[in-house]
Amino acid sequence: MSDLRTTPLFALHQELGARMVPFAGWSMPVQYPAGIIAEHRQCREKAALFDVSHMGQLEIAGEGAAGRMETLVPADIQALAAGRARYTMLTAADGGILDDLIVTRTPDGLFVVVNAGCRDEDTAIIRKAMEPDFGVRELGGRALLALQGPMAADILERLCPSANGLAFMQSAELDVAGHACRVSRLGYTGEDGYEISVAVEAAEPLARILLDMDEVGPAGLGARDSLRLEAGLCLYGHDIDISTTPIEAGLRWTIGKRRIADRDFPGHERIIAEIHNGPDRRLVGLRPEGRAPVREGTEIQDGDGRIVGRVTSGAFSPTLGAPVAMAHVESANAATGTRLQAILRGKPVAAEVVKLPFVPHNYHRQEKA
Repeated sequence: MSDLRTTPLFALHQELGARMVPFAGWSMPVQYPAGIIAEHRQCREKAALFDVSHMGQLEIAGEGAAGRMETLVPADIQALAAGRARYTMLTAADGGILDDLIVTRTPDGLFVVVNAGCRDEDTAIIRKAMEPDFGVRELGGRALLALQGPMAADILERLCPSANGLAFMQSAELDVAGHACRVSRLGYTGEDGYEISVAVEAAEPLARILLDMDEVGPAGLGARDSLRLEAGLCLYGHDIDISTTPIEAGLRWTIGKRRIADRDFPGHERIIAEIHNGPDRRLVGLRPEGRAPVREGTEIQDGDGRIVGRVTSGAFSPTLGAPVAMAHVESANAATGTRLQAILRGKPVAAEVVKLPFVPHNYHRQEKA
């Protein structure tokens, strides 16, 4: 693991007894001594602190940056007010997804967070589109912490009273326990919570302050994955990738009406055709019978034994006490209630198509006065 990059919290992870694993070129904690299920429940019931400093953070400066960003993504970025964030995707010329990302409108440009596994490629794409008209700066001197869970707002309010005034997908530059931070009320667990961008030198002190609170526990990549799966959120490289369009992935809601009318984003021909005519396959939720998890790559068949899809993510849900999975299946078999079967160790296991998410989201959508 000597060639792996480390986050500013690496020493803290070791101190806390984390099991470190390679992930997207980084040494990251997959779990702590309490275990993945305990960390998962910590997030669902109280609050969990995740280190997501491996993700890329970019600042794009200049009037008109929002319009230029729309040459790369199908979301309506220009409609964002300052301080508002939007989930979107970099799309390829054929409509495939190069990566998913969060774009926040700032008073003088954009703040962008990209996935760790694609950060170098994403940064190159964004630079090519933006420069020299707009300044693109990688925020290598910033860490990123995710405080997630139903108690996250009350906890952060003790350190930053104005953070509780943010609504879901809203962001602001705030002082947190004496540290200058960008606080964004969002995350990838389905729970209320925040992502906190903070200077590298302040990351560990801030993390320790949060972890010293009785309601907060550390959580690693294992719990982050089971939480996002229960929430029906796509993981790049698994549920979405270059071979998947936003419509196949159930992400039609991310594409604004103006963008469809203007037809000026990469891959718009295929994507708009699928909006009107439907895609050949769709990402669906599956509830397999029994208790055995149905893992990624598992073959999905219809009642006649014909292959109609494959599982893209699957695990045992700690919240539901049962296995859950997401899968790409032929559109003819994608309706809620459709009975299918997963081939598990050579034997068919009955499974039913269900609506996503498996566990309802708990986002805080109402702004406080």
